[in-house]
Amino acid sequence: MPELPEVERVRTTLAPRLMGRSITKAVLIRRDVWTPAPASRARPGPAAIAAQLLEGAVVDRIKRRGKQLAIIAEDGRVLCIHLGMTGRLVYQPLSAGRAAEDHHIHSRWTIADDRGPAGELTFRDPRRFGGLWSLNSPEQLAERWMRLGPDGLGATGPALWAALHESRRAVKAGLLDQAVIAGVGNIYADEALFRAGIDPRRRCDRIAEDEWVRLAEKIRAVFRSAIAAGGSTLRDYVDGDGSPGLGRDTHQVYGRGGQPCLSCGQTLRITTLAQRTTVFCARCQPRTPRRSHNSSDFSTRPPDARSGRRSGLSDRAGPAPVSTVMKESLSSSQQQRVSAC
Repeated sequence: MPELPEVERVRTTLAPRLMGRSITKAVLIRRDVWTPAPASRARPGPAAIAAQLLEGAVVDRIKRRGKQLAIIAEDGRVLCIHLGMTGRLVYQPLSAGRAAEDHHIHSRWTIADDRGPAGELTFRDPRRFGGLWSLNSPEQLAERWMRLGPDGLGATGPALWAALHESRRAVKAGLLDQAVIAGVGNIYADEALFRAGIDPRRRCDRIAEDEWVRLAEKIRAVFRSAIAAGGSTLRDYVDGDGSPGLGRDTHQVYGRGGQPCLSCGQTLRITTLAQRTTVFCARCQPRTPRRSHNSSDFSTRPPDARSGRRSGLSDRAGPAPVSTVMKESLSSSQQQRVSAC
């Protein structure tokens, strides 16, 4: 379920708990959720596993790209984390006691400050669609993240156009492709398309250039609003402090199929796109678009502008309500978990 806003909220809540502190103990409880660092021994022993899980390291920073997190140590070791559908990464201070025994907790880290043990970090994932990946350096992290498209908080119309304007896929399916834009999932795709007035079933190659600009603005706005609300909790998601998000109450279409549209009153329709339940308003999101007279021609711009670099696009989209996350149809194998990230 966690999409970009939820993962960003986990990052911002964990950063003050972890940065500058030491990881004095790392325990891997369930081995099949973890992928060793490149060039590791086929079957590393307990000490090697603990080291790859950052035991003995001081946390330098926590980064995010799309739906993935990375804890980077001062010595260059990296642990990449994907929460999948049901994953939680939660810090519990020592004063609150140790996290209760739970067979869905797959890894534990003891965190210490200058005065000694300060708390415990746990990775919990009942459905195991997420996982942990150890890397030897920030360069390996950069290589891994090259598989992802631009981060959704920086979405631009020219970049979306460049990636999708020749695709015959439904526009919603294009937005769910993490190689096109990193961080958009089922909920925020529905919410952004509604705010942009674009029918999710329309083919990408039939979306006008000005519509891509408007859609990028709404993606950014929906994400900012969701982050401000602490993310959207449907069932499993909590932030790094264990607190649920309040974004669900602001969803305009996601999860509201069959109910009246909050904008026009027409009954919201439900369909399936890219194997995801999709909710939209046929009146507010017409299949035949209302044409704009201000369509900018990306195809006549130099290559840098078409790819979205130095495009000069304004980011003035006003705050918009949030959305929440849906199942991701992922395989349980580690390779497929990597590609689905």
